[in-house]
Amino acid sequence: MSQAPGAQPSPPSVYHERQRLELCAVHALNNVLQQQLFSQEAADEICKRPLSQLVLPRVLGLILNLPSPVSLGLLSLPLRRRHWVALRQVDGVYYNLDSKLRAPEVLGNEDGVRAFLAAALAQGLCEVLLVVTKEVEEKGSWLRAD
Repeated sequence: MSQAPGAQPSPPSVYHERQRLELCAVHALNNVLQQQLFSQEAADEICKRPLSQLVLPRVLGLILNLPSPVSLGLLSLPLRRRHWVALRQVDGVYYNLDSKLRAPEVLGNEDGVRAFLAAALAQGLCEVLLVVTKEVEEKGSWLRAD
């Protein structure tokens, strides 16, 4: 079917949720997936799972978004910005690979990384993203059911 000269094609139907309350993570997930799959309740349920349920050997790495103090030289300002930090296991040892560190910081074994995560989450305003293979994600094997 041809269009009349000068006619614009109709825009595709794009799913888009607008911001409501403090639910931007839910909206972002649904917008990326192009349908309403997540609710506030579902997101809250995911976030309430204890760190003990993470199957860390199945996780390639973790990315944290943390509040970070702002400083100018030796002067600390009463401001907080957001900073992304990577955690990863290398040869059986977990490391904090924060780009602001001079060198990787050893976190140790699973208990060490869980303690680091617990402390980061206790600060509030912290998000944790898991990096897993497609196979691990599809099987859900990054999380214990207990």
